[in-house]
Amino acid sequence: MPCNLVKQGFAPCNNLVEGSGGLGTPCELGLFRVGNEVYRLVYDIVLSRPEDYLSIYQSCCNHKCAMCHSWYFTQFARGSWYSPKDILNEVIRYSELITVKEPRDRATMWHASDICAHCGYCKLIGKEGPYCPKILSKDKVILSPQGWGPARNIVSFTGGDLYCQPDFYVRSFKLIKKEVPDIWIHIETNGYGLTPKNLEALYEAGLDSIWLDMKAYSRDTYYVLCGTTNEWVLKLPELIVDVDIVLEVVLLYIPGMVELKEIEGFAELLANVRKDIPVMLLAFFPEYRLRNAREPTYDEMVSAFKILKNYGLSRVKLGNVSVFCKDRACVDKLISTIGRDSVAL
Repeated sequence: MPCNLVKQGFAPCNNLVEGSGGLGTPCELGLFRVGNEVYRLVYDIVLSRPEDYLSIYQSCCNHKCAMCHSWYFTQFARGSWYSPKDILNEVIRYSELITVKEPRDRATMWHASDICAHCGYCKLIGKEGPYCPKILSKDKVILSPQGWGPARNIVSFTGGDLYCQPDFYVRSFKLIKKEVPDIWIHIETNGYGLTPKNLEALYEAGLDSIWLDMKAYSRDTYYVLCGTTNEWVLKLPELIVDVDIVLEVVLLYIPGMVELKEIEGFAELLANVRKDIPVMLLAFFPEYRLRNAREPTYDEMVSAFKILKNYGLSRVKLGNVSVFCKDRACVDKLISTIGRDSVAL
């Protein structure tokens, strides 16, 4: 399959993933065509927590991130083949489970923690948990393979990123919008494949919201972590906002690599686009090629949070809290310091 990025004048990802026959490009091993139909290799489809939406976990990725927590299917061709019609059928089935209907501007992962703490207390012991936002009645909370929470009217394409080849997604999005128009379409992406042309095609097909995982601010650090450039990824927040797609930005604090200077670079960049962009700052946990790296501390996470807020960003949350808060006393301290609304549980 020819590289769509090269055709548009951008650099190819240069990543190789492993299949049963050896190494190949993610496009070669994660997509294939039969006649006029295009198929995507999908590892799993599940109501995910704490996102509270239907997640389509795709195999094969245009990045090889050193800290990837899904490497066992993003760097290996594993899963089942799905056509756009197969994806539509999964979304239709999911639509029957939905317990919470969100407006389009809340079609994000960031907003999920506003309405549920995902503890399951209301279902298991019949009372609210200690951090419950007290928004949902317990009949809105259901069990999925990943835990307790609501089922929101959002489908998210996540895992391996191949939005550099938009045809499969354009077809899938159009089918979903035609048959299940009250489902919001969301993608989780590193942004590498979101050239202006591809972004426009996805938007016109029905894309509602984007989780933009920005990895690292400096080009050198980004290259070390991902093996690619972030030259046009840094321009995406402004482009996404301009085309009226709901944007949330995800940042990852990695000790020794993505620390306060990197976070400050993102803070300035995002504040110059729009100060109300939802930002989730996640705590890194050791995985894949960074298994021997350490986790961030409580003080590091709070310091990074304060930098983002000091640049005027009004919607910032800390996530992966259990990484740097090992007990309830620490969580209580965090909430007293930055506020319950800024803690994603």
